Amino acid sequence: MPKKADSKKVKTSPTKAKSPATKKAAAKKSITKKAPAKKVAAKKVAAKKAPAKKVSAKKRATPISSYQGRKGEKYMSAAMKKHFLAVLIDWREHLKEEMQKTFDHLKNKGESYADPIDRASQEEEFAFELRTRDRERKLISKIAMSLEQIKQDDYGYCYACGIEIGVKRLEARPTATHCIDCKTLDEIKEKQLGG
Repeated sequence: MPKKADSKKVKTSPTKAKSPATKKAAAKKSITKKAPAKKVAAKKVAAKKAPAKKVSAKKRATPISSYQGRKGEKYMSAAMKKHFLAVLIDWREHLKEEMQKTFDHLKNKGESYADPIDRASQEEEFAFELRTRDRERKLISKIAMSLEQIKQDDYGYCYACGIEIGVKRLEARPTATHCIDCKTLDEIKEKQLGG
């Protein structure tokens, strides 16, 4: 039995007494084994950061944030006007960026197809984009009118009756020009005349 114990010592003793070249090779192996773990961790961090970019892109299309007024604050105070000014400007810039993207898309993808079906589907896609941008162009002019109203201290008041439109309604539609009651009456009249 003592011979078996000696054989174990023989096996363990050469590993303890390593040459300098063997130590360097073992160190390189341990370093390379650790490196993939760091890459995986870096990929996880990158994966966590990627959705944040998508969320911020989505937030761009919506208003900055809802207005948190102070208790007893006067309607259309300086802080409220500043908030809606920022919302309108941000919205206008977003719409202009979208218009530029459409222009670039139409310019770059304006190739003619030999197949009439492909050509027709491309023209339909372009027509849809142009209709959408035309609506946005009209919306940009409404935003410009709202910005002018803020400068003249008329923003936030109904055109028809002159009462306050309300912060919640302006948050939902910053270009609103009528209070909810006047707008409802207009819609009823429109249905009666049109239907």
